[in-house]
Amino acid sequence: MGWAIALHGGAGDIPKDMPPELREPREASLRYCLQTAVDALKAQKSPLDVVEIVRELENNPYFNAGRGSVLTSNGTVEMEACIMDGNTKNCGAVSGLTTVVNAISLARLVMEKTPHIYLAFEGAEAFAREQGVETTDSSHFITPRNIERLKQAKEANKVQVDYNTRPIPKDDKTPAPSGDSQLGTVGCVAVDSFGHLAAATSTGGLVNKMVGRIGDTPVIGAGTYANKLCAVSATGQGEAIIRATVARDVAALMEYKGLSLKEAADYVIEESAPKGTTGLIAVSATGEVTMPFNTTGMFRACATEDGHTELAIW
Repeated sequence: MGWAIALHGGAGDIPKDMPPELREPREASLRYCLQTAVDALKAQKSPLDVVEIVRELENNPYFNAGRGSVLTSNGTVEMEACIMDGNTKNCGAVSGLTTVVNAISLARLVMEKTPHIYLAFEGAEAFAREQGVETTDSSHFITPRNIERLKQAKEANKVQVDYNTRPIPKDDKTPAPSGDSQLGTVGCVAVDSFGHLAAATSTGGLVNKMVGRIGDTPVIGAGTYANKLCAVSATGQGEAIIRATVARDVAALMEYKGLSLKEAADYVIEESAPKGTTGLIAVSATGEVTMPFNTTGMFRACATEDGHTELAIW
């Protein structure tokens, strides 16, 4: 048994000719967060504290969470996040945030300071103000890159999936997938040396989504789940992940079928989730790590106590 950590920065149709100026900042942020999380695990920080490293990814405008959240059809942001403690199954989730700088930290406060699991929209914003968490004007989250991406998506009449990695031709008539495989949803899963697990996921949703749409990220058992066996954070097309209850199915296959973490995760990605829609990161109570996906690629990184480290896209 040993500690392990995994991070993702979104799965989707990641072109192998992705420009370095878009690829490298994501890789650098994942590398930094991985090292920070490893240091925290070595210092015997709790898995919940470790997975809250997602805050750093929310602050990076190159990911679709927090600062870099993509825009709704009205040109606004509606951020969502979820955090879960595997040892107790305590969890917290938020949706529809427009001013909260770090959605993942508000989700943790929902878990720790309320009798509820899920707060959304005006209620979640009011709770944030009551708790004194950092907020800012919503214009902080509306970046020039995402304004342009929304414009392109509207011109193509699409709910856009792979934002800011390549242009959308104005005459592009190909059908757009319905989901949020936006190369930016961020997540972290961790297990400490005692086998305690936690998971966290955060996102801005999908480009040109309807106002009020909620994806898989804050739905317990879909985009985020942790119990005493494993911790899972999913990314991809939200509607597909919700239908397949991706994160919970990994745990269920381990619990009821006796599958290993890798076997369970591979089955869900290959058999349950439609091809081209889903990726996930997961760790087990015994320190295993797996990061499968059925999309073109997934920004991901991991490290384990035995010295294994990995940072990859395709």
